[in-house]
Amino acid sequence: MDLITTLLSLLTGVALFLFGMSMMGDGLKAIAGAKLEHILNQLTNSKLKGLLLGTAVTAIIQSSSATTIMLVGFVNAGMMTVGRSISIIMGANIGTSITGWILCLSYLEGSGGIAQLLSTATISAVAILAGILLRMLSQKLSHRNVGNILIGFAILMIGMQTMSAAVSPLKDNPAFVRMLTMFSNPLLGILAGIAFTAVLQSSSASIGILQALSFTGSITFATALPIIMGIGVGAACPVLLSSVGSTKNGRRTALVYLIDDLFGMLLWSCVFYGVNAVVQFPFLNMVMDPVSIALLNSVFRIATVMVLLPMSGLIDKLVHALVRDSAEEIEDQADFDLLEERFLAYPAIALSQSRICINGMARRVEKSVLYSLELVAEFDQEKHDKVVSKENLIDQYEAKLGPYLMTLTSKKLEVIYSQQLSLFLHAISDFEQLGDEACYVAKSMLELRQSGTVFSWEARSELDVVVRAVAEITRKTIQAFQEGNNTLAREVSPLQEMIGVLCDELKLRHITRLRAQVCDLNQGSAFNSLLGAFEQIAAHCENVSVAMIKTEQNPSIRYTGPGNRHRLKNNEGYNLLYEQYEKKYELPQSEVVG
Repeated sequence: MDLITTLLSLLTGVALFLFGMSMMGDGLKAIAGAKLEHILNQLTNSKLKGLLLGTAVTAIIQSSSATTIMLVGFVNAGMMTVGRSISIIMGANIGTSITGWILCLSYLEGSGGIAQLLSTATISAVAILAGILLRMLSQKLSHRNVGNILIGFAILMIGMQTMSAAVSPLKDNPAFVRMLTMFSNPLLGILAGIAFTAVLQSSSASIGILQALSFTGSITFATALPIIMGIGVGAACPVLLSSVGSTKNGRRTALVYLIDDLFGMLLWSCVFYGVNAVVQFPFLNMVMDPVSIALLNSVFRIATVMVLLPMSGLIDKLVHALVRDSAEEIEDQADFDLLEERFLAYPAIALSQSRICINGMARRVEKSVLYSLELVAEFDQEKHDKVVSKENLIDQYEAKLGPYLMTLTSKKLEVIYSQQLSLFLHAISDFEQLGDEACYVAKSMLELRQSGTVFSWEARSELDVVVRAVAEITRKTIQAFQEGNNTLAREVSPLQEMIGVLCDELKLRHITRLRAQVCDLNQGSAFNSLLGAFEQIAAHCENVSVAMIKTEQNPSIRYTGPGNRHRLKNNEGYNLLYEQYEKKYELPQSEVVG
């Protein structure tokens, strides 16, 4: 019965500790979360800055996992490179050891004077009272968040005291002492540290429990060291889980966290136990207390970072070797590497490099749109995933090309280069929106599949006609842009008008089917949404083609005005092309009579 009571008290303490730490961390992130993200993203231009930044941020939010998960998000979105994240992750490993020192406050006791004022009971009482007053009386959100921080801190301290009180009677229990002695075996201790932290998903919580156990006087240096080394590796579990479904760079960033702690564990295990085999350290049986455990944890992490920081370049290469890029991904990165800042002083070279990069963007856009159109006829999960993946890549192209080209707008350019620059800026905007529309079509088809919605045979036949027309306008536009072929670009506008007419006709036909109850409202809404996406794809294709033509004729003309399109139509070949498209994409006869 005593064992059950002790276990329940220990679990209660763990629960209070985890809840308090979570509440305190959430309050801190609510106050400075957005600023911290901005700082993480901006101040990473040197290893030392990154190290200090990771240490400070993690000390504030009390979680190296949270810092690293944030970094995985930045790298996943293309806002930061894997290389720049490495020093921040190392700093996060140091910052998380600060929690152990904070927890030492819960063991300050005394009979009077300053010791009594600094006791856990006094600190917790003051913190929770101030926190509750701020929560109840203040109308400002920032003050209420400060209240959450204070309440969380008080609960954390109470949780630590509860854990310590629960395990304190075990110091005289021979079975408990024997169990802890087992962990002095380095392998068992490391495995125990990994297991505890993997379950709790918090290195701070594991260190807190170890500090509570040390209050029994049964934790020696030989027991504490391997457990602390294992705790770092176990803390990588939530980070690795967060990278599931992310890009390869996101997974690489998560691997950096694991490699840092795994390397530290292996290095210092070999060094410490290798030297001990020869020298026989006399302090192995030294009894540890909460302060000495906090010190050991900090020293271990700082020593690991001191060794690894100069090797950050090698770590970058290692994670790239472990998570390899495909041939297409290497090609994508090669496109981005073309946009070097030193070329900006030479606009002709910069624009030439940009043209190659935009052509790469155009190829991805074409594949994305065509994959999405194939999903309309038959859904395929792999193709859906490719569309979503390419949409993220297309966004990265725009994010890198846009600022690069905008830098050139401030320079004095010759007319021919000004024309190219204007065309490129229009093209990347429309290409990015084409990627968005392709992603919308893909997600719409996924939702239709999940809901079990199926179009009628007649609706599918009609959609097939429009899909073929949209596929052709996409291919023509991309080919015309990549080749700089304005003759081919002139074939796009009549096809765009033809697609608009087709979509208008199909909308009317679908209304007729709804009235005849051949289709229901869900089918009608999905059908119209697809047609709207097809019209947008055709419109963006025409934007690119018109920009090409007007740039050639007069770089000062704005491309998006309707007047320009009307002037474009007033040529001899336009009507002939339109008639050819009209015959090519003739709709099947409707079987439903309105």
